[in-house]
Amino acid sequence: MITELKRLNEHYQMFSSVADQIPSGKVMFSAKDNLTTIGLESCAGSMILKGYKAPFDATAVKRMKDAGCALVGKTNMDEFGFGTFSSNSAFGVPRNPFDLERSCGGSSGGAACAAAVIDGHVALGVSTGGSISCPASFCGVYGITPTYGRVSRYGLIDYGNSLDKIGVLSRDGRDMRRYLSIIAGKDEKDPTSCVQPVLENKKVKIRSAAVPKEAAEGISKGVAKEFENSVEQLKSMSVDIEYVDMPSLKYAMPAYYVLATSEASTNLARYCGMRYGQQDGDPSLRFDDYFASFRSKYLGKEAKRRVLLGTFTRMAGFRDRYYTKALQVRESIIKDHKKVFERFDCVLTPTMPFISPKFSDISKMSPLESYKADFLTIPPNLSGMPHLSVPCGYSDGMPVGMQFVTDHWHEDKLTTMAEEWSSAFETKKAVIL
Repeated sequence: MITELKRLNEHYQMFSSVADQIPSGKVMFSAKDNLTTIGLESCAGSMILKGYKAPFDATAVKRMKDAGCALVGKTNMDEFGFGTFSSNSAFGVPRNPFDLERSCGGSSGGAACAAAVIDGHVALGVSTGGSISCPASFCGVYGITPTYGRVSRYGLIDYGNSLDKIGVLSRDGRDMRRYLSIIAGKDEKDPTSCVQPVLENKKVKIRSAAVPKEAAEGISKGVAKEFENSVEQLKSMSVDIEYVDMPSLKYAMPAYYVLATSEASTNLARYCGMRYGQQDGDPSLRFDDYFASFRSKYLGKEAKRRVLLGTFTRMAGFRDRYYTKALQVRESIIKDHKKVFERFDCVLTPTMPFISPKFSDISKMSPLESYKADFLTIPPNLSGMPHLSVPCGYSDGMPVGMQFVTDHWHEDKLTTMAEEWSSAFETKKAVIL
């Protein structure tokens, strides 16, 4: 099995590292490279952490192992989660199994690729602004992102502490309930996980959905067509659909990038060449010179951009103008969602505005164009609400995703929908090389 995984990895570059041994007869799972694991490097896609092996498993990883699952490898990702296309990794760029010239999405691109390529595989992903839903959409698999705090973040190499959430990706919609139940729950090592209500594994049907009119802006014709077909399919499944106004959604993206980069710049301060990972700087330099030379050498271009942006938004004189204002926008978005949930069970949108782009097209995108690709996945992540991406069609041979968002702690509605949709929609399997 190890030989076959390594062969597949040569084609798809989905793993940054593969286990030396895999016990037979167990469910195979992978962990995103920013989840710590005993025995395998945990680099978060960055050269600055090359060689780092944690002495403990992340809680989500440990719970999967305790449930009898076997960890087969660490999946490739954008450096520290900074990206939409998994093209910012220091350890190879994962290739979409439907077209090797296209992206798997980001930043959990390797996780979605592994879920699509390996039969019966379950991947643990991490989402900050859409890093589970986006690759799930691009690779034609199911991906669930739980409520913030539902799954312990202990052992997660943080991007944004108030945004990061650990979830599940799989080709089988039934796995959403099965494996979310395993990794969810209170953990004394993560205080944010200790305030949640119990995850009830009830089957709760989604009977109504609100489609924001703003979600239609900037959607490609192919995605729009498949989404409309899926809306009709949902209606045939006795789901009432209504189009609504949610004007605050257009402010989610700028607010997210202010908050996320602010938290990221603080989190990355620890990678200074003295505590974790690489430590080969010149010790004769002054502190500032040492840190600057080390971080310039080992951090990627996108990581540097986000550190600079986050540092700027937290500077004296700019904090109230940007950071505090972004927090207010976040509260407004939460209130708008809560208002919708008074009448509807979920908010329904396409997952991504277009199918997976080719790498040649990604290289021509400006940073802002790349950031805008996440405008549908950012609102639920910013508000900490659970959401599910399901495959809903194919445009030009590439998968299209549909996203369901429910109120805090209502993952049972999403897992039920994943099971129902998997019976109603026939998912295509990529041709494996």
